[in-house]
Amino acid sequence: MSTPFAFDTEFSADGSVVRESAWKPTKRSYMPAEVDALVAHAKLEARQQALAEIDNIRAMALTNIAQGVAAAMPSLRGVAQAHREQSADLALAAARAIGGAALERFPQAPLRAALEALAQEIDASPRLVVRAAGLDDEGRAQIERACADSGFTGVVAFRDEPGMGFAAFKLEWADGRADHDPEGSAQRVAEALTAALAAEAGHAEPPINTDRSDF
Repeated sequence: MSTPFAFDTEFSADGSVVRESAWKPTKRSYMPAEVDALVAHAKLEARQQALAEIDNIRAMALTNIAQGVAAAMPSLRGVAQAHREQSADLALAAARAIGGAALERFPQAPLRAALEALAQEIDASPRLVVRAAGLDDEGRAQIERACADSGFTGVVAFRDEPGMGFAAFKLEWADGRADHDPEGSAQRVAEALTAALAAEAGHAEPPINTDRSDF
């Protein structure tokens, strides 16, 4: 591309042209050091612009992520709550299966444990009434031996209660009573756990414990 001409015009006091000439401006030549400096400056500006753009993109990405997380929190809380409830159901089902198998093999174990725990309370009583369902002679003999092992020297009286569940029993002595119902205990545990999970999620308050002795 050719370099355009420039005009140099001189005027007199009355505005007439005295001299007019044309001249062609010359191109400026740069030293290698100047070229290197210009290139380095251009690279620096380009780098700064790129870094600024990256910062803007990062800030926008973080903002979008934060907004997405905030929008997803209700769903995440629901998923976490459902996971806790399902885990609790699984734990209860496993406990019921293990407890049921243990009771099938050792049906008198809860009664023996109760007699051992209540040994000091029933020791001075002359009579202990045991209420249970379907006790045969062998079962009654086992209970009598358990009473003797716990130190009870009074009379053991048995009362058949057909309406009571498997391995459930009631003990009555002069100044107290105690009872155990595996099915009822499991139900109360399930209800307490459900109420605790609901309270954790902010939907209910945990239940107040009732005043009764369970073994």
